[in-house]
Amino acid sequence: MYRLTVLSHRLQSITFTILLTLIISVILPGVTWATGLGIDNGHLISCPASDNCVVSQNADVNHNIEPITYHIGREKAKELLLKVLTVVPRTEVIEQTDNYIHALSKSRIFKFVDDVEFYLPVDKSVIHMRSASRVGESDLGVNRRRMEQIRLALRDLNI
Repeated sequence: MYRLTVLSHRLQSITFTILLTLIISVILPGVTWATGLGIDNGHLISCPASDNCVVSQNADVNHNIEPITYHIGREKAKELLLKVLTVVPRTEVIEQTDNYIHALSKSRIFKFVDDVEFYLPVDKSVIHMRSASRVGESDLGVNRRRMEQIRLALRDLNI
């Protein structure tokens, strides 16, 4: 009888822990809303002072990343970019217009959300990009590596 009671308490404790973990994982991502996104006067929004962001327009030395240049039509470049984004792990496009793409990319273990943005100006054959973590001070270079991998994938597709 004693063993059954101990087993029952242990099962309740495990169930409570799992339920609490699920609740926290659902609530916490909703707390960190995206701010400072989009295009302002033909430029992606600048990075904050934290070391968890890269941007190809109006950036200081620590946050700067080169834009992606292309030599094909703008619509085809956008189409190939969207295709590449479908294979970037844990990444989902959530908004797109004729010249802008916004995707969310989540880390594998803790599900931290990064905002990944692309801007295709009408008058230039470049894709400007920005990738920023929503929380924390450092991303250990994850945002920069992601954008460089996207650049390499597009280069392999001969854009």
